[in-house]
Amino acid sequence: MKSYFSTSIPTFCLLSIMAITSGFTRATKSDSEWLAAEAKALIETGWWSNYTRAENHCTWPGIQCNAGSVIEIDLGGHGLNGNITPQIGALSKLQLLNLSWNSLTGELPSSLGNLTQLAVLDVSYNHIHSIPLAIQKMENLVSLSLSGNFIDYNASAIGLLTNLTHLKKLVTLNLRYCYLSGPIPPHIGKLERMVHLDLSNNRLVGQIPSSVSNLTNLASLFLQYNQLHASIPHEIGRLKNLVTLDLSFNMLVGPIPSSVSNLTNLASLFLQSNQLNGSIPKDIGRLKNLVELHLSFNRLSGHIPSTLGQLTNLESLYLHHNQIISVIPHEIERLKDLKYLDLSYNNLRGPIPYGLLDFPLETFTGNKDLCGSTQGFLHCPSTKHNLPVVILVPTFLFFVSTFALVIFILFRRYRSKTLKSDPSPTKNGDLFSIWNFDGKIAFEDIIKATEDFDSKYCIGTGSYGSVYRAVLPSGKVIALKKLHLLEAEQPAYDISFRNEIKFLTEIRHKNIIKLHGFCLHNRCMFLIYEYMENGSLFYALSIDDEAVELDWTKRVNIVKGVAHALSYMHHDCNLPIVHRDISSNNILLNSELEAFIADFGTARLLDPDSSNQTVIVGTYGYIAPELAYSLVVTEKCDVYSFGVLALEILMGKRPGELLSTLSSSSSRVQNFMLNEILDPRLSTPRTRKMARDIAFIAVIAFACLRTRPKARPTMKLVSQEFLHNKQSPIAIPLHEISLIELKNHEMFMGDENHK
Repeated sequence: MKSYFSTSIPTFCLLSIMAITSGFTRATKSDSEWLAAEAKALIETGWWSNYTRAENHCTWPGIQCNAGSVIEIDLGGHGLNGNITPQIGALSKLQLLNLSWNSLTGELPSSLGNLTQLAVLDVSYNHIHSIPLAIQKMENLVSLSLSGNFIDYNASAIGLLTNLTHLKKLVTLNLRYCYLSGPIPPHIGKLERMVHLDLSNNRLVGQIPSSVSNLTNLASLFLQYNQLHASIPHEIGRLKNLVTLDLSFNMLVGPIPSSVSNLTNLASLFLQSNQLNGSIPKDIGRLKNLVELHLSFNRLSGHIPSTLGQLTNLESLYLHHNQIISVIPHEIERLKDLKYLDLSYNNLRGPIPYGLLDFPLETFTGNKDLCGSTQGFLHCPSTKHNLPVVILVPTFLFFVSTFALVIFILFRRYRSKTLKSDPSPTKNGDLFSIWNFDGKIAFEDIIKATEDFDSKYCIGTGSYGSVYRAVLPSGKVIALKKLHLLEAEQPAYDISFRNEIKFLTEIRHKNIIKLHGFCLHNRCMFLIYEYMENGSLFYALSIDDEAVELDWTKRVNIVKGVAHALSYMHHDCNLPIVHRDISSNNILLNSELEAFIADFGTARLLDPDSSNQTVIVGTYGYIAPELAYSLVVTEKCDVYSFGVLALEILMGKRPGELLSTLSSSSSRVQNFMLNEILDPRLSTPRTRKMARDIAFIAVIAFACLRTRPKARPTMKLVSQEFLHNKQSPIAIPLHEISLIELKNHEMFMGDENHK
């Protein structure tokens, strides 16, 4: 997801912000006592305990002075703890105070009200629980960030927001993850200079007040992940400067107001996961700057407006899981920058436009009346000849008997000839289809490329058969899994071989290995896959040099890719497919270190009319515990394996010992911190975003490892969390996150009914 407006004011803008304030006051010789008092106040905060008053405090880390007076304190992410002492209020010339991403506790001191020149206050992602009324005295405050604190302001948003409306110069207000509850007060409309407002990820209820339309300078409005209901106010169309509008994951009802089309500067519009109904506004084509449009998981009906074709900058269009009834307008083909499209699970009909056939199959699934020249859909009936019925009927009646007779005679001759003739071998031997290749590839070509499966071409051994690397005459490199002769005589191996063919010829996902073809020759049986240059994930994690190349960014993307593929298998196929052997051995990596699920020999369809009982299969350490006594396979078996895999990716090794320790009652478990189990071969995550991603994956992993299957999340929920870039629900540094906290976290606790 792109960010079109920063969630905080960047450093290079701070001087501009400070210029809004009353200016700098130079200190003179008569101010020596004042400067000494400043140094004393700084020492008493406890943040510079290694320094003395005799030293020039303007040289201390994180401090910037002007004419001897402190104007900036920037200690974000410095590991500070304890309370913010009242002495901070003695720094009356202070214009910037950044204490974010620390472990500060308690309440903000009321002495902050003395900082009347303060322009920027950022105490986000600490453990602050109370904001003093005196904050309204900070009349020059331009940017206020309180995100990621558990603020108990009489358990409501009204008290805090009403108090903040006295800050008339506020431009940026960040209150995400503050656990605020209750409605948004109408007083919010008094902050007329506001440019960036973020109230997301709270517990806000009620309606979006129409007074928000008074914030005409607003460029970004984030209200996602709350419990807002009622309709979107029509007045929102007055926010002509809005660039990003995110109202997703609420309970909003009613139609999308037509006034949204007035937001001509809008680049990102997120309305997904609400209860919106009605049609998509026809005038949406006026939003020429729109890059992202997310309307999925609503109750939208009507037609897809052809005016979407006017959104020439659009890169993402998500309309899936609605009730839209229409053809797909050909105008969408004009969107040359479109990279992400999902129209699945609607009531769409008619042909899939030719220009959209390059999008994956799952883009259109769940629309039974669609047709087109793509796998998984019926070909559309021809409409070239549309003669009137009154002309066709007499002609048809005249020729029908003769036509039937001719067909009957030809069929008899063809059948007789077929029964008498033997099938003739082709030039290069038995042929088999190779999907995604032109024409046919012959059996003999494979034999030649591998020198009859010489061991020097063998690159590994799977759960059944050996894997070979081969270069086709075209130069294309492929992987072949060959079932040995002795294995072919074993029913279990033969079933696994045919099982893999069955599943991989029917499913398509960017994170599932592609099966290009197969051969059932009397000399040997083999499968043909796309070649994965970097082998298995297990291999990459086992070799130090390979593991280092697999940095945190790549590891996070691997977890996401596997989650999306499993979600597709469990929830987007006609019958759910359970892999039953998700492990690092069965995750392959291409040249870009992207992940692909492989080895579907043990996969199984879940039949709602069957008991789904099974024998225990899979890799030791990844098998869900309930299989030992129930022998009933469900999607939650894969979910458990995914949890083990996610931990393995974070740790760089299989987590069996850790899981045993966590399940014990040992007191030392309480002292395990997340940073202690991370792969020591990688350096500590350098950015806050990466640290949040790692914490988020850890939370999800432990949720997937819950003993009770119904307590685990579905892979669809996990996939959606990743798709919507939801930040970690634990907004503290990694070295302060205990494994017990991760194990007992409330995330997904309410999802037991999502099977």
